[in-house]
Amino acid sequence: MHIAGTNGKGSVALIISSVLQQAGYRVGRFISPHIHSYRERFSVNNQEIKEDILLDYLQKIEANLNKMCQEGYERVTEFELLTAIAFEYFKDSKVDVAVLETGMGGLYDSTNVVSPLISIITGVDYDHQSYLGNSLKEIALNKAGIIKPGVPVVVGDMDEMALQVIKDRADSQGSSLFPASLCQVKRRGNHNIDGQVVEAKCPGLEIDRVYFSLLGDFQLQNLAVALTSLMVLKQQGYSITNEHIINTLSTLKHPGRMELISSNPPIILDVAHNPQAARQLAYSLKNLFPHRRCIMVCGMLDDKDSMAILQELGGDCRACVVTRPESQRGVHWQRVAAQWLMLYPDKEVWVKEDIEEAVKTGISLLGAEEYLLVAGSFYILDRARRYLMTT
Repeated sequence: MHIAGTNGKGSVALIISSVLQQAGYRVGRFISPHIHSYRERFSVNNQEIKEDILLDYLQKIEANLNKMCQEGYERVTEFELLTAIAFEYFKDSKVDVAVLETGMGGLYDSTNVVSPLISIITGVDYDHQSYLGNSLKEIALNKAGIIKPGVPVVVGDMDEMALQVIKDRADSQGSSLFPASLCQVKRRGNHNIDGQVVEAKCPGLEIDRVYFSLLGDFQLQNLAVALTSLMVLKQQGYSITNEHIINTLSTLKHPGRMELISSNPPIILDVAHNPQAARQLAYSLKNLFPHRRCIMVCGMLDDKDSMAILQELGGDCRACVVTRPESQRGVHWQRVAAQWLMLYPDKEVWVKEDIEEAVKTGISLLGAEEYLLVAGSFYILDRARRYLMTT
């Protein structure tokens, strides 16, 4: 199964692969990026690849790459190398199903050599414009590049123009289109920090009052995409029951995606590295913590639309602590503090280059009935999460 989309790829991949594992299938999952370790990118039945095995694949493929370079071929990119490892690892592990995320876009992505059971496009919004295009139409065209002749396509909620691009591509390839709206997913009762209770109605599937461990209103849409995909798999002959889905939904864990790392005080970690993800996060936080303010610790890469992200996240924040992503693409990290002051001149901003110091500062600023939000980049969450998990 091949998954593209601006946001939600990781959650959809997690839900699908976990349900298939519950149904008795051996499932490989390839994701990107990672938070702490490259091992996170390669898993079989939700078990990360072991260090020595990953090193062995790296060494074997490196030897082949050296031969290719000697023969005049260009050096492959890091993501192309990782994709090759995933394919080889899943083949050797004899998986029944491989669930693959694109790295960026779709048409030119190194994962796009597969002929999948289903092509999934979770959504289309602005991100990576320097690579994918400056309009939603261009971005949608790139993501629609994963659609293969005769292969069913599942699509999430998106702008009508982007959806039309995907419909046209599916029609040209003779591929059936399945909108995630076929599955109506709703939350029952109030949102709380322990998870949410959901109901879902899809053709051939109905579940009521099931505990769903992933936080966030946006996860309801991701769940709809995943359930629609599982419905299509059932039509292809895969044995998936309501019980498999019900037993899975309460056990899911997705680090760095509206992850509650502490309840006293409440500390939420979320990547939120583009405006759409930030908008969805802000909406979910407002529902999870009504009438409560936050202190935000954030840092953003130079190529991110940091002003738009701050506009989405800053409204309910009393103060912001800006820190530096541990990446060569984070040289101009202090611009975020200037942008904060431009947007919110009456709110405090602190500048702490060291990520752990930034988190400590954020915690020290917390008042009664306030929560801490750490967001903006995988490069921030790595250090912040390590620190918070050990304190």
